[in-house]
Amino acid sequence: MLSGGVGGARFVRGVVDVAGEAATSVIGNVGDDVLVLGLHVSPDLDSILYALAGVADERRGWGRSDETWHALETVGALGGEDWFGLGDRDLGLHLVRTQALRAGEPLSAVTARLAAAVGVGTRLLPVTDDRLRTWLDTPAGTFPFQEWFVARGHRDEVDAVRFEGEETARPAPGVLEAIAAADLILLAPSNPYVSVGPILAVRELREALERRRVPCVAVSPLIGGRAVRGPADRMLRRLAGGTSPRHVADCYPGLIDALVVDEADADDLDGLGEVRPIVTRTLMSGGEARRRLAEVVLGAVPA
Repeated sequence: MLSGGVGGARFVRGVVDVAGEAATSVIGNVGDDVLVLGLHVSPDLDSILYALAGVADERRGWGRSDETWHALETVGALGGEDWFGLGDRDLGLHLVRTQALRAGEPLSAVTARLAAAVGVGTRLLPVTDDRLRTWLDTPAGTFPFQEWFVARGHRDEVDAVRFEGEETARPAPGVLEAIAAADLILLAPSNPYVSVGPILAVRELREALERRRVPCVAVSPLIGGRAVRGPADRMLRRLAGGTSPRHVADCYPGLIDALVVDEADADDLDGLGEVRPIVTRTLMSGGEARRRLAEVVLGAVPA
């Protein structure tokens, strides 16, 4: 499964609940990765990890539950950089990751070790160990992803998305093997441009999807043409010309065989061509809803 954070992480948890840890591999986005106060933060990998470990903050949609903020409050009081929310529990993970990366350990190995430490058996793979970063071109200027998304509240309309490092980024160990061994490939309900897009920017991975011999199914991140949270609908409207299921499918030309859409979009399925629509309720309002969506997706594809 290819996934970003938040909605993607919730869907990952639903799939693992249905299919099991051993049967699921997740390839995560690293285009959002950022240095904060000298610490390497991997927001999407962390969202997936916390969801699988059962410690994600469901209300905020990111970070850990039962979090406290004393360290960040001290940073702000001392005039430091406090625009990016790092909770006290969350900081522990970033400290361990940063120390390992500085010692020369690749991100994929660090991620596997962190997952094992918190009892997660699902294989969680960063798409690449190389530097790959998302940049947004906007009328107000060009910004790295986290500055645009968090510091500026993603209020700037996006004219283009580009990925620093895509020319040289190689798949992390295990990524191509996971795709080759899959019986089904899923694209989580994540923003096609800034969550799934950086994963597909790794050329060898995209080529592997183009050569796939098993079904590839994407889950739309929109309900009734609107994003549950985040700027996916605004980006699709500006960059793709609309927010229908067709516009979502067009983000993945030649890469998907079916698109899962919400019942609210059931009357707007024109133009999908060879992409088969799967209509169901896609709002993941809790654990039962996550599992139900996963069951529909996994059960809708012939064995």
